[in-house]
Amino acid sequence: MLRWSQRLSTNALPHASPATRTPVYSRRRRYDGGVDAPSNTAVLLLAHGTPDRLSEMAEYLDKVTGGRPMPRHVVEELQHRYAEIGLREEPLPEGPPLTRWTLLQGRLLAEALQQPVYVGMRNWHPYIADVVAQMKVDGVTDAKVLCLAPQNSRTSTGLYRRALDAALRDTPGQPFTYEFIAGWADEPLLAQAFAERMWPAWAEASAKQGQHVPVLFTAHSVPCRTIRSTNATQAAQGSAPQPGAAVPAEGIQNYGTANAGDPYPIECKQTAAATAKRLSVVGFTDADWSFAFQSQGVAGAPWIGPSVEDTLTALAEAGHKAVVMQPIGFLCDHVEILYDIDVNFREFGEKLGLEITRAESLNDSPTLIRALQHVLERSVRAENSDLSSRPEVSGARRNGETPVFAPAQASHSRNTPVAEIITEALPEAELVAAAGL
Repeated sequence: MLRWSQRLSTNALPHASPATRTPVYSRRRRYDGGVDAPSNTAVLLLAHGTPDRLSEMAEYLDKVTGGRPMPRHVVEELQHRYAEIGLREEPLPEGPPLTRWTLLQGRLLAEALQQPVYVGMRNWHPYIADVVAQMKVDGVTDAKVLCLAPQNSRTSTGLYRRALDAALRDTPGQPFTYEFIAGWADEPLLAQAFAERMWPAWAEASAKQGQHVPVLFTAHSVPCRTIRSTNATQAAQGSAPQPGAAVPAEGIQNYGTANAGDPYPIECKQTAAATAKRLSVVGFTDADWSFAFQSQGVAGAPWIGPSVEDTLTALAEAGHKAVVMQPIGFLCDHVEILYDIDVNFREFGEKLGLEITRAESLNDSPTLIRALQHVLERSVRAENSDLSSRPEVSGARRNGETPVFAPAQASHSRNTPVAEIITEALPEAELVAAAGL
């Protein structure tokens, strides 16, 4: 076993080698790496999006909620939280964290693939529709589309896919064919990337305490009913009458029918278990980690748990004095990490006598870029082997038509998770996507 003062060697957790430059394209920004024109094939990365200025919060929330008005105090509270993580009225030189890191991930992936990579956001610039329009202008005829949410959920990835299909249908130009990779939680290099970030944080915390410190892996919670199989009658119960209508009191939305349960909670825990297994080379055991879902909503039907608050309370009652957290459902810094974990959960832990620290987010991790590259290459091999109908490579070779499944549109304290303070005006499917899943 390695001493706490040692850093995990690259032999134990290997890093990616440097890659050469190639361009990444988006509607707002273009990184010119010397390629005269994009290829007819390209990669499109889809992410959530975040406002550039505090004054854009109301407009941004309007996108997130599908046009449902937000109370003024909700807008002001979110402005406060975004200000806490660095957003100002003047745009940040490199953009807000989610935008900055996602665009950088696209550029690094383009360098690794030596292929054009576009980045589109569902709720802010660069909008998916704008990026799709640019791809048409650039002459793209076929694309691989990867949602930057590793764990597949019909309440999150379905929304991205619907936005993509709408963009292909509604923007001028010839629609291109695409393969939509809906989930990649089983990618070994994803667990490797998380393990590389966890090791130094866990080693430092354990050295300070003089013993193994528990690790708490997290992912964003989703409503319980969205992960169950659902028939047409059940799906229709309690639904809003139409997109843009008021959310019913019980908070239940129509997500459409599903023949099988949603894989999301299973895939989240699989990612956590795979990350823990990677850390076994430094003495990390199954007794050293727990898993919880963060940022549950408060209105309507129950959300999946256990919650972070309940888990931290249990760890404190067991006599622990410190916990290292790592969200394994997010690929870069954003408000659900920089505020919910770094501010809210840290303050919650202090009241319990727990010192809460966090592993660095993946952000520009070379191993994450290798993981993205491997997922895309793996889908090519699967297609060539007539395996493109497998669950994690869904919607292969669509041409802009409506998918078989598309989800129906459907006073707060400073320690309330971001997701909770907009629950009353936000359908559950949109709420999950709002959290960046």
